[in-house]
Amino acid sequence: MVTCKETRAAIIALHKNGFTGKDIVATKIAPKSTIYRIIKNFKERGSILVKKASGRPRKSSKRQDRLLKRIQLRDRSATSAELAQEWQQAGVSASARTVRRRLLEDGLVSRRAAKKPLLSKKNIRDRLIFCKKYGEWTAEDWGKVIFSDEASFRLFGASGKRLVRRRKDAVTDEN
Repeated sequence: MVTCKETRAAIIALHKNGFTGKDIVATKIAPKSTIYRIIKNFKERGSILVKKASGRPRKSSKRQDRLLKRIQLRDRSATSAELAQEWQQAGVSASARTVRRRLLEDGLVSRRAAKKPLLSKKNIRDRLIFCKKYGEWTAEDWGKVIFSDEASFRLFGASGKRLVRRRKDAVTDEN
């Protein structure tokens, strides 16, 4: 159970004023096991401060994490490996997995980009020309045309599906 500094201070103050563990438990300011643990730790260390948890130190500082976020926001479709390379040029040696963790900590998730029709000025012009050329065709004219389904097959390379990173609650249709 995590207790705030004030609660720990109150438990130790009561203990110093002669209250027993049982008396402090009766006040219901914290669970019984928490109260006894706080008193035990105070007797051993002489302090109410909580020891820093053990674990592997972070590869990056908060400042470097903000830099990664800025790098990512410049190109939202950059892969984690590409971001890791850019971040390494800025002085942080971290894996693509670490990059993904840091971005997730900041609330940035990877999502498939929404598809948008590619309509350049040339596409628009060509469509207009087609419509003018065949606009007056009858059903009989179109009956002479054979339409076929198309399917694409990939042996190598990317599927063409792009991912973008954005906040979980953001709704955009980037491509």
